[in-house]
Amino acid sequence: MKNKKPAQIFHFDLYGKREDKYDFLNENSLSSINWTELHPQEPELFFVPKDFGVKSEYDEGFSVTELFPLNNVGVVSGKDELYVNNSKEILTESLSIKIANFEINKIKEISFYPFDNKFIYYDTKLIERARERIMFNVIDKENISIIIGKQCVSDWRYIFSSKIMTNLNLTGTAGRFGSGYLFPLYLYPDEKNQDLFATSPNPSKGGELVRIPNLNMEIVNQIADGLGLTFTNEKEHTPNPSQEGSFAPIDILDYIYAVLHSPSYREKYKEFLKINFPRVPFPKDKNTFWKLVKLGGEIRQIHLLESPTVENYITQYPEDGDNVVVKPIYKNGNVYINDTQYFANVPEVAWNFYIGGYQPAQKWLKDRKDRELSYEDILHYQKIIVALTETDRIMREIDEIGIE
Repeated sequence: MKNKKPAQIFHFDLYGKREDKYDFLNENSLSSINWTELHPQEPELFFVPKDFGVKSEYDEGFSVTELFPLNNVGVVSGKDELYVNNSKEILTESLSIKIANFEINKIKEISFYPFDNKFIYYDTKLIERARERIMFNVIDKENISIIIGKQCVSDWRYIFSSKIMTNLNLTGTAGRFGSGYLFPLYLYPDEKNQDLFATSPNPSKGGELVRIPNLNMEIVNQIADGLGLTFTNEKEHTPNPSQEGSFAPIDILDYIYAVLHSPSYREKYKEFLKINFPRVPFPKDKNTFWKLVKLGGEIRQIHLLESPTVENYITQYPEDGDNVVVKPIYKNGNVYINDTQYFANVPEVAWNFYIGGYQPAQKWLKDRKDRELSYEDILHYQKIIVALTETDRIMREIDEIGIE
């Protein structure tokens, strides 16, 4: 049999109204259309035009799934209306009636949407997807995780952080475009399975249960060698981190957090960020590494609403009223929750800012439609506005440093 030439593949996009498309097809033929020839590359074999000019450079970095061995999508209750609520008291009152052998200690806090924690009845026998193996490391333990989306069809912005268990849709990427994956920084030994981590002391022999980094040490060692630093399992605090001779897991997480918030990084690698988990470039030098660690840490603390910065409100809530959210509207720099009450001096960048598939300044209010905002709610919303405004500012500062 003679060798056949590979088939040629051509592509053409036609956007517009249906009638315009019909007119175009009536006026053209296969030979008159200005086709673009495609040259699909493995492994993806895209049937649309893609710019692969920076692919080899992008591939030199490490994937977040390679760095964090244990990861999984967030919790799915299967019945949010039953098992999830904004109020622990309301959830307790409701489920204590509906569930036989109700246990109040199974009510846990969950990061449901950006800046919007709720409470869930975390009974692994009742909810649909408990993700026990990974959530064990964050429930009632000192830990921190980054949440990253696997795929997207829009500009890439699918990253957030949490200290508690997370919802599948935290970054708004569930469905056919992937989900919000949880990457915990540390793993804790299971007292019921003391051989879970061979490096952890055995309490039956007088050892102390210790957590270990959820990190691929081959990649960590490569980072250490490139920077000329020593890696430690726990952070050794010094007055000036940039003068440290060692770095810890939290520094790696903050470095990644900075890189993935870089607008130039997102733009440069946007085609690849749409199809799989992001790859992160290895730090190019010690000075740049520490600068990015600092800025990444600032964004992380802001997203956790732990930074003192979020207490410096840039908005006001000047009008008295019933505080009931009717229909949030942005007008002349103010966010109206009803006809008379509003948050004043809200930057437009905060109102439109995306985290994942959500615009938190809008979604948080829309999810409280017909509800009365409490005093704590009003303060919390103003923290969100600061957090989004500061995130935008620090992202631009990251680009001034340069990643590669």
